[in-house]
Amino acid sequence: MRPLGSTGLQVSALGLGTVKLGRDQGVKYPQGFSIPDDRAAAALLDQARDLGINLIDTAPAYGNSEQRLGKLLRSQRQHWLICSKVGEEFEDGKSYFDFSPEHARRSVERSLQRLQTEVIDIVLVHSDGEDMEIIERLGTLQALAELKSAGLIRSYGISTKTVEGGKAAAHVADVVMLTYNLAHQEESVVLDTCRELGKGALIKKALASGHLAQMKDPVQASMDLVFAHPGTSAAIVGTITPAHLAANVAAVRRVTGE
Repeated sequence: MRPLGSTGLQVSALGLGTVKLGRDQGVKYPQGFSIPDDRAAAALLDQARDLGINLIDTAPAYGNSEQRLGKLLRSQRQHWLICSKVGEEFEDGKSYFDFSPEHARRSVERSLQRLQTEVIDIVLVHSDGEDMEIIERLGTLQALAELKSAGLIRSYGISTKTVEGGKAAAHVADVVMLTYNLAHQEESVVLDTCRELGKGALIKKALASGHLAQMKDPVQASMDLVFAHPGTSAAIVGTITPAHLAANVAAVRRVTGE
């Protein structure tokens, strides 16, 4: 377990992304996939837990991922730290965004119901790329701060898409989610800022959404990079393949020694 910045939460170095549990449209993976049934999904979650993973990432934009997790994790909620999001919705095969404070509050209340929990550990704003607009003008983070004060969420932040936004988010939120991988390293300065300020840093697209297959050992090379930076709290990697999950954990353990 590793500290998630100064939130007081202890997270596993590897988190499990769950978009593939709820959505197979409009995703940017190089190969298609079939959404697993409840039995396969439960087995994957059990495997993740047995391998030491305690962090799970979902979002309203991930189809029915939240609803499925609510049922699958109901008897083991105490084991998991759940990260969900606000701001992006996915309907009829398309995404749309609403960053208003009112929508953020409704979204969190809906996620609490879907996930069948009284509190969500991490809630991030699902940015559309206009990071600074969200941070400086729209009031989304302020709404999340109020929900944290009310005890409905434990920490909050932004899943950013720009270097400027990531650095700014580190100054005003608990957690930043950023892209960092072998093909995209410019956001290393965001990790620098998170470390300097003691903020949680979650890495998304650590494996470049599966687009590094031409490398000899892309998983190990990716984890070597991600965890070489002392600002990294955890990497979120989505998979529905048991062998891939085991390989991802093994790669992280080799580099972290955990």
